Amino acid sequence: MADEKAQAVKLKNEGNEAQKEGRFQDAITSYTEAIKLDPNNHVLYSNRSAAHANIKQYEKALTDAEMTIKVKPDWSKGYSRKATALQFLKRYEDAKSVYTEGLKVDPASDAFKKGLEDCDKELAAAAGARSMTNPFGMPGIEQKLLANPETREWMKDPEYLMLLKSLKSDPNAIGMKLQDPRVMKTLSVLLGVDLKLGTDADMENDPRSSAPKPQKTKEPEKMETDEKEMDPNKKKALDLKTEGNAAYKKKEFDEAIDLYSKAIELDPAEMTYLTNRAAVHFEKKDFDACRTDCLKAVEVGRENKAPFKTIAKAFGRIGNTYLKEKNYTEALVYFKKSLTEHRSDDILKKKQECEKILKDQERKAYINPELSLEAKNKGNDFYQKADFPSALKCYDEAIKRNPEDAKIYSNRAAAYNKLLEFNRAVKDANECIHLDPTFIKGYIHKGRNLMAMKQWAQAQSALQKALDIDSSNQETMNMLITCRQEINKDPEEVKKRAMADPEVQAIMSDPAMRMILEQMSQNPAAMRNHMSNPDIARKLYVLQDAGIIQFR
Repeated sequence: MADEKAQAVKLKNEGNEAQKEGRFQDAITSYTEAIKLDPNNHVLYSNRSAAHANIKQYEKALTDAEMTIKVKPDWSKGYSRKATALQFLKRYEDAKSVYTEGLKVDPASDAFKKGLEDCDKELAAAAGARSMTNPFGMPGIEQKLLANPETREWMKDPEYLMLLKSLKSDPNAIGMKLQDPRVMKTLSVLLGVDLKLGTDADMENDPRSSAPKPQKTKEPEKMETDEKEMDPNKKKALDLKTEGNAAYKKKEFDEAIDLYSKAIELDPAEMTYLTNRAAVHFEKKDFDACRTDCLKAVEVGRENKAPFKTIAKAFGRIGNTYLKEKNYTEALVYFKKSLTEHRSDDILKKKQECEKILKDQERKAYINPELSLEAKNKGNDFYQKADFPSALKCYDEAIKRNPEDAKIYSNRAAAYNKLLEFNRAVKDANECIHLDPTFIKGYIHKGRNLMAMKQWAQAQSALQKALDIDSSNQETMNMLITCRQEINKDPEEVKKRAMADPEVQAIMSDPAMRMILEQMSQNPAAMRNHMSNPDIARKLYVLQDAGIIQFR
């Protein structure tokens, strides 16, 4: 039980720090964990109420304030929390009742008395707004305002006159303008009632105002601290940790290690001292010591119910040590453990990096040209027997064993062609050409499969390149003649098919390219200038391959 209360105090302090830094959601998380360990601690509910109020979760702030009063009904702060939440919810009658109850606990509280006055003002303003039709639309308002010394001066201000005009035409806007002291004063003059308007400073500094000025930011709700609850050893350990952090920032690593070690001796149940010392070992590249401290930190953290995020940090640091040593297998193990405790984008990225490296290492380790040749020969045997599915499996294995051999892609393209997988055949032919641009079969396979898909212009381009390598290749010449006949038979159909290609569509819809094509049609000599630009030249070749344009 004592350990749980100590852990609750630690979590409460973490919440207080988070709240001071404006990290209200983190503060709520810390207070919630602390409440699980010490549900009868009224301060925890009060502080969580403040955190909820600071992110405008007023209903939750009210619930926590009510729990504060339930746990410790003689503590005035609970009533202040509840009344403030009710005011934010515009439940002014209820807030008045709570302030009245609070005055019974603390009769001398000026805050409670001021709260009652504020509620009365809000209720009076609301009642006034409901009871009148539109005082700004009544006849003779100019005479009334000119008769009053203060509003008489305002009548010389064009901005004030515009304000009166807008309120006259839109009475529903009056409630939203009550924060303007000129509106309140004007209402007092028109209605002949002193609305007891507070000073400008009172309105700006009142944290419970239901309509604060937009340029003012409400001060964060304060939380209570219980320094008297802190064990002296724990307090000294925190001080040593602060000194250690300062030494770490100055790169005085030995001094930092000594300070963290003393903190660990004073408070061995706090894992962050171990993870901080591990960070110093990491900077010193003493990765074994870093891992030892991190593993001990995880053990201590689990025993003392440390936050999952803190435990994840220890696992992540172990992963980083292995990453530095290029031991990607072990690094991956600990990055996964870290993500199991708490998701972090940084750790997730490192995990994915390790997986990519390991996969690449596995791929490279699998490469064996001799076994690749053996698999390719088996595939050739199956191909000769017309067992094309079995041939594909062998070619797949051959490529894994030697992914840089262009001829295997050529063979697999032939097998895909037999299985009518023309798109895959073209993809393999392109890879074959990429690996060996002088290997004629790559262009022949590409042309043959493009012809099968009736993409005559692109097939013609591929076959022409094959002839550039071997002008006497009769098979290529025969296919090229067929392509030209099909193109001449129906050139519009060829263009129509070409325009179905997304890349061609993108080029033809580019205004700059359309202008270039127009220039080339009017002045063929302009092509030479445009071809000097690599990007434009590439696009023009795409259009040529598609049969959209022709040039030599």
